[in-house]
Amino acid sequence: MPDTKPPQSDAYQMILGAIDTGVYRPGDRLVESELAERFGVSRTPIREALQRLETQSLLARDGRSLIVASLDHNEMAELYVVRSELEGLAARLAARHATEEEVRVMRRMVEEDQARLNDPAALARSNRQFHRQVHLASHNRFLVQQLDLVYRSMALMATTSLAIEGRGEVAQAEHRGIVDAIAAGDGDAAYAAFKAHISQAFESRLRQNAESAV
Repeated sequence: MPDTKPPQSDAYQMILGAIDTGVYRPGDRLVESELAERFGVSRTPIREALQRLETQSLLARDGRSLIVASLDHNEMAELYVVRSELEGLAARLAARHATEEEVRVMRRMVEEDQARLNDPAALARSNRQFHRQVHLASHNRFLVQQLDLVYRSMALMATTSLAIEGRGEVAQAEHRGIVDAIAAGDGDAAYAAFKAHISQAFESRLRQNAESAV
């Protein structure tokens, strides 16, 4: 009978997806046997996937155990600097290369998010999808690859800044401005709008972290 077990790459993607969607959160302990049972995979690909995630600093050692890593203040600040520049560049290139169909998709995504303003978790998921659409509209595969790496690290943040009261409405207005600039083919405006959007998101997250520390 042929082996139907998922390969190591699938085990990696399944664990990464579980971290990204909050099934496993920063500080959670990952156990080979439990993961193998959850995902229906043998322990060997799970072990290899965990080693890969540890190498990428998405998991950390806590004694003999592996836990989902977390970002300290400086790491978060460094991540936002890189994210701001790369996503600003993606918006600039999207203004140059996005098709009419891609622009229409982005506009529709912004419109549909109005119905999610009272659901931070759903809004966070659609927010990632919108950002990903801008990345793809840049039509630069190497930039998209780098942004994928950045977003893997973003999964190490336990909460979403969109949970802050009023942030969802502001973020949607910022998204509209980004799409307007891309549609107009104004690369400078798209770059500036996206960087301002990320700056506001970072400020909101800093405020969120400060309040939770009290």
